[in-house]
Amino acid sequence: MSEPQLTVSDLKQYYYCPRVVYYHYVLPVDRRPTYKMEKGRVAQDELELLEARRKLKAYGLEKGERIFNPWIMSERLGLSGKPDLVIKTEKELFPVDFKFTRGRPYKNHLYQLGGYSLLLEDGWNKPAEKGFVYLIPQKDAVVFDLPRELKNDCLSALDEIRSMITQERFPEPPSHRARCVDCEYQNYCRDIW
Repeated sequence: MSEPQLTVSDLKQYYYCPRVVYYHYVLPVDRRPTYKMEKGRVAQDELELLEARRKLKAYGLEKGERIFNPWIMSERLGLSGKPDLVIKTEKELFPVDFKFTRGRPYKNHLYQLGGYSLLLEDGWNKPAEKGFVYLIPQKDAVVFDLPRELKNDCLSALDEIRSMITQERFPEPPSHRARCVDCEYQNYCRDIW
């Protein structure tokens, strides 16, 4: 079996609950999109229309080109992804992910930005050392540093994901069971319910 090509979404989901990735690759089952997922899609479409006309003030930047939803792939990393937005300046790249949530971004969102930064640096040959999670309801951009240690953690996690998939190893559930309440795969985790 060849090494599976992964997505940045797999990386994000792995940090949220590794079982989501397991169900996707090892035991493909039907999933039901959650209310939050559907609501987020609609809100993101509306935001993109507004975002194209706004200045970059929310991101603390003076100038830059906005690139919406670029598909980025790296054969070397065995990774692909589609950030909601990339802000390209003369010297740097900034991945931006739009989130429809009232809470603050979680660890899995940080690793999602880390995955995008790996792809951007690999394919676009510019540093991506900061990224943003734009919280749609609050109209607030939260900045994150994306240091080399984080990127190395992302690479290690990708190796762990590939190992889980090729060995068909069923992972433990997340330690925070509140994550299970709105999960699109909750019907398959009978050890939780």
